[in-house]
Amino acid sequence: MLRLAVPNKGALTEAAQTILKEAGYRARKDSKELVVVDPENSCELFFLRPKDIAVYVGEGTLDAGITGRDMLRDSGAQVEELIPLGFGRSTFRFAANPDEFVSVADLKGKRIATSYAGLLEAYLAEQGVEARVIKLDGAVETAVRLGVADAVADVVETGTTLRNMDLEVFGEPIAHSEGVLIKRVGAVETQGLMQLMRRLQGVLVARDYVMMDYDIRAERIEEAIALTPGMEGPTVSPLHREGWVAVRAMVPRKGHQQVMDQLWEMGAKAILVTAIFACRL
Repeated sequence: MLRLAVPNKGALTEAAQTILKEAGYRARKDSKELVVVDPENSCELFFLRPKDIAVYVGEGTLDAGITGRDMLRDSGAQVEELIPLGFGRSTFRFAANPDEFVSVADLKGKRIATSYAGLLEAYLAEQGVEARVIKLDGAVETAVRLGVADAVADVVETGTTLRNMDLEVFGEPIAHSEGVLIKRVGAVETQGLMQLMRRLQGVLVARDYVMMDYDIRAERIEEAIALTPGMEGPTVSPLHREGWVAVRAMVPRKGHQQVMDQLWEMGAKAILVTAIFACRL
């Protein structure tokens, strides 16, 4: 049975549970449930603190987990990323009082507050900058105002929280993060894990594509197919109306309205677009 770790709170929680539900796994009934057994999929879901997930997976206690790339790198655990999941995107950046620092080099000998000490220390070592890292469990944006640190390193999504504390980001991003599926380094990919990966990849593809159906005159089919080539090629079927064919193809969700416009200008009729819930390619 696959033992899978899922974030129990925080920015990744809702999106992680949604993608698992779309992949056919059982959802928990309320936020107090810590373990959900899914016998139909031969899976147990363990709801844990996002920052602890990489540690559990790295120790081999659990087979796989969903966590943030920033938390994965901060943990130092022996885990590897399997699939980027496309949600919870953010950057890890430096911030300080406006115009005080320009780059990471300016932080030499300074105090930097963060909740991700492991990730920050590794980055500073890569950059050859010696600074004092002050680890805080949360609300690091207050550290400068309270005189605990000269700068902070924190996860930035919109930057609103930092601006509210009169802080300004500077320098290059330390890291880019998003939700990822992970497993222990060197662990065998079991049948249950491979099934999970196929399902998640199918959901991700489905989110990026739509199914498009339309009718078009046979003499315009090559032009139309150039716009809607599909994944392995479109399905083309003759219609009862002589000289017309029906076409079905997957097209990227982004820009599908423009594709519909172009098909209409070619003379296509009955252009339909439907969402794809899941797929296997």
